[in-house]
Amino acid sequence: MNTPDPRYGGKNPSPAQLSRYLRTGSDPDLGRRRWLVGLSLAGVTIGQVVGAYQVGLLRHLPDPPVGPFDSDRVDASEYAYERASTPDGLIMIVTYAFTAWLAGAGGANRAQHRPILPLLMAAKVASDVAIDVKLAREEWQENKAFCAWCQTATALSGVSLALALPEARRAWRQLRKR
Repeated sequence: MNTPDPRYGGKNPSPAQLSRYLRTGSDPDLGRRRWLVGLSLAGVTIGQVVGAYQVGLLRHLPDPPVGPFDSDRVDASEYAYERASTPDGLIMIVTYAFTAWLAGAGGANRAQHRPILPLLMAAKVASDVAIDVKLAREEWQENKAFCAWCQTATALSGVSLALALPEARRAWRQLRKR
């Protein structure tokens, strides 16, 4: 969307304009942002399921019938509790919720008006991918198995990064012009 739509408020949209834009807008960036929010909420859900297992609310995490998966073993191992003295599933909830917030923040043409938002979002998702790959390596080294739920979340992060990059590139170009 190159020409600002006055219904959506431009640089400083009112809450009503932001609401209208996020709910009814139809530009490509907003479509990608909606996907990012949806993927992030799926990541929150995965974190909720894993976290529920890790605190004893669930007794078993189902796995696909094929592949090197043993989510119960992985998510009950020392590996899953060594960061911040908490189950890592609960950390997943926070990190994916933060990504959803970044994707939902800002109005139309935010790459132009608020370039920091798409840049923060892309940096956050890129760091998620890097951390997820590192954690998958650790997961395998310690357990010789993967958590299917966690690897699904890793895939969601990879798709999220691809979705975040177009807007981030435009935001970067905008900042370089200033």
